[in-house]
Amino acid sequence: MADVTIDSIGTSRRLLICGICWILAVGGLCAFGEGRWQDLFDGKSLDGWVQRGGKAEYRVADGAIVGQTVLDTANSFLCTGKEYGDFVLEFEFLVDQRLNSGVQIRSQCFDHPTQVQWQGRTISIPAGRVHGYQVEIDPDVPRGRMWTAGIYDEGRRGWLFPADGEQGQQGKAFSQQGMKIFRPNQWNHVRVEAIGYRIRTWLNGTPCADIEDSMTTRGFIALQVHSIGNDRSKLGAQVKWRNIKIMEVTEPGQVPNSLTLGEIQAGWRLLWDGVSTKGWRSARAEGFPEKGWQIEDGVLKVLGSGGAEAAAGGDIITVDRYSNFELLVDFRLTPGANSGIKYMVQPNLDPVTGTGVKAATGSAIGLEFQLLDDQLHPDAKLGRDGNRTLGSLYDLLPASSSKKPNPIGQWNTARILVKGDHVEHWLNGQKILEYDRASGQFAQAVAQSKFRNIPGFGRWQDGHILLQEHGDEVWFRNIKIRILENSQ
Repeated sequence: MADVTIDSIGTSRRLLICGICWILAVGGLCAFGEGRWQDLFDGKSLDGWVQRGGKAEYRVADGAIVGQTVLDTANSFLCTGKEYGDFVLEFEFLVDQRLNSGVQIRSQCFDHPTQVQWQGRTISIPAGRVHGYQVEIDPDVPRGRMWTAGIYDEGRRGWLFPADGEQGQQGKAFSQQGMKIFRPNQWNHVRVEAIGYRIRTWLNGTPCADIEDSMTTRGFIALQVHSIGNDRSKLGAQVKWRNIKIMEVTEPGQVPNSLTLGEIQAGWRLLWDGVSTKGWRSARAEGFPEKGWQIEDGVLKVLGSGGAEAAAGGDIITVDRYSNFELLVDFRLTPGANSGIKYMVQPNLDPVTGTGVKAATGSAIGLEFQLLDDQLHPDAKLGRDGNRTLGSLYDLLPASSSKKPNPIGQWNTARILVKGDHVEHWLNGQKILEYDRASGQFAQAVAQSKFRNIPGFGRWQDGHILLQEHGDEVWFRNIKIRILENSQ
């Protein structure tokens, strides 16, 4: 194939838009939904790109963009003509081990000097200087530093991840991981999620950087060829990119366990980060359960153990307590499964049996949005008037019979709204239950329930949020909360 060259002015800004494609979840291991991908590179030309900064050579050869070093020039950047805010970016690269490189995201370049304030100091940025987040390409095997897929703040603050340098614990651990997963002299795959203030990266399917930073929320994508000064030993070194595609994130929940800028501005925050146990603990102990729960591919799973209530790993609760809030939880049931999302949970209270007496073991006490396979689990036929079915206030008030759950094995979204004594249950965007904790209806329901012997049941001012372990496999993700003012 003949080489195609671009000058420093650039060519027309054209993007080729693909049809709807399936997108990979954390580490590229399972599909989380369908999105509209855009190819940033058509494999043939440099249409849609413009060069800024130095004079390194960019061309197209064999279906890849090739960047090549030249002497005595500044860092060079091949930039998209379009800017992007919230997105998922994927690309492959092949790099000469003599060369440091990277891919800029949410980056900017102004034709006039600018200043940025950060932690009490002023950062001056010259006119024409490309600056912003860079997903590093760092193949320095002889040096023993392998920070590919780290995040560097080009032209501003330096390293963001790892944040403690080559001698720090994070820097050493990052290098050790990089040495294992980087493929010298081969094509490597990088995934980047920049959603809201959170930026995450993966190299060849392995999670790498994970930061929260709000300095820049929108900018162009750029392919960097690092300056080599007058070092002739690096003259002609190349870095190549191919299969460069982006999916703009426009809807909440489009990428699991992330918040769009719109959600952040509306007051939402993640209750679960998608990768760790941070913010959660056992309902009966200070630590997270050592068994019964699993984090895999961006999903928090309670594992099956025979259907007994809180007999394996036990329930998990938020570390913090909440009073007035809006809660969103995606859940996926397996056939015949039983679980629940509880709120206003009081872990100091003893569990009770179905007859209301103290139980030796059991789920922590609170108000429960029931999760149940209504067709296969026998609990759906117990209680009164269907008050143990999916979406009901468990053992108290039934959900609407007009509810429309997705089939077992598919994801559903529960929404719980608590404003003082007013509570609402929603399923997949439909309100299925509404009640008042101060009402006679609620008091009567409690008096007829298994919770009748618990003084003041359901009238607490605040409590934890709980995910129930009931011995059946159930999946959770996209756990988000928004704190509300008391509007009683």
